[in-house]
Amino acid sequence: MSSAVNEAAAPTKLKRRKLVDRTLPTGLDDVAEESALYHEIQEMERSLDWTISRKRMEIQEALGRPVKIRRKLRVFLSHSMSGQTWQEPTANSGLNFETGEGIPAWTLRIEGRLLDGGPQRLNKGTQRKFSSFLKSMIVEVDQDPTLYNESNIIEPSQDGFEIKRKGDMSVKARIILHLEHSPEHFKVMNPLADIISVKEDTRVGIIAALWNYIKMNGLQDKAHPTLIKFDPRLAQAFQIAEVPFNNIPELVNRFLAPPDPVILHHIISVEQPIAPNMQAFDIDVDLDDVFLKQKMNQALLSYSSEAQAAISTLDDELAQAAQSIRNSKLKRDFLTSFAEDPQKFIQTWIASQSRDLEVILGDDGRGVRDEDLRRSDFFRLPWVKEAVQVYEGLRSSGALKAR
Repeated sequence: MSSAVNEAAAPTKLKRRKLVDRTLPTGLDDVAEESALYHEIQEMERSLDWTISRKRMEIQEALGRPVKIRRKLRVFLSHSMSGQTWQEPTANSGLNFETGEGIPAWTLRIEGRLLDGGPQRLNKGTQRKFSSFLKSMIVEVDQDPTLYNESNIIEPSQDGFEIKRKGDMSVKARIILHLEHSPEHFKVMNPLADIISVKEDTRVGIIAALWNYIKMNGLQDKAHPTLIKFDPRLAQAFQIAEVPFNNIPELVNRFLAPPDPVILHHIISVEQPIAPNMQAFDIDVDLDDVFLKQKMNQALLSYSSEAQAAISTLDDELAQAAQSIRNSKLKRDFLTSFAEDPQKFIQTWIASQSRDLEVILGDDGRGVRDEDLRRSDFFRLPWVKEAVQVYEGLRSSGALKAR
């Protein structure tokens, strides 16, 4: 029973409130010259925090946008022959027109490989297939179609394409490659291409280039910012003097066309080769910069939980020190005022304490407001019974002392 009473009587442990105010009180510069240096450090900290937050936001926005890097795609063109007279001088006697065995033929092979972008961007994982860089491919040869009644056979392989044709004469091949872009690229036709100095880009990039031209030349109407007034060059290109900003994409679409394909030339010689018959061509391609995105992620993750915990601990220590300084400043002001004019200070202090006591106890000193006494439920509160017992006990003890 006693343990239960002790537990009930034990005060409830209150949670300590965390201090967050790290500012020093005003008027401290006259007492401590170091306070000015502390204010300068606080300004530097706010500037640094703002810069770090802005950079983190920029990195997060950049991670949401495609980050591109220009790489080299090396395309290899080679060919091989079979059944040629210089390879099999007596092959004409063993021709098999059903299986094609012994008939002179050649094979054009088109392969591609992405060159490494340096030791840092070396891709040690799965290499992309050559076909993934192409939207379409067309191979044109100048061989007479009446000699052999067959079409080109394109067989996609893991890293290239093969085209087999029958023939015993050298031919010229024209390989047309339409590259795959993500996001899609467009060719900018003249005269808009000359005005904005962009020949090929994404739709967003082309509109951004035009917008930069508008801002640099001050073509945005000052009275109506959504209205663009073209200069003579743009007016001649678009055949209009002014246009709302929302209509600019529609005007730009008139000057967009599919990008020019990459055209490669190769001579398929069926003569006995003197040197290797392979050619290599380098094509610029824009790819997602995985390495840069990894660096951005590492920069975001570098602000780890351990660093945050250490910074939070230092902030708490600064807040406690600032609170201690504020308390000391109050004590100093209290004692300084008392030392300058003790009589006036004591009168002011007593008046202040009196006002506080009246607020606590009420107007008549009873500690209970009149509107509470008018309510019957006020006397049914749990503490009323205990208060009556204490009052009667004090009154009884006073009566006994009076006897």
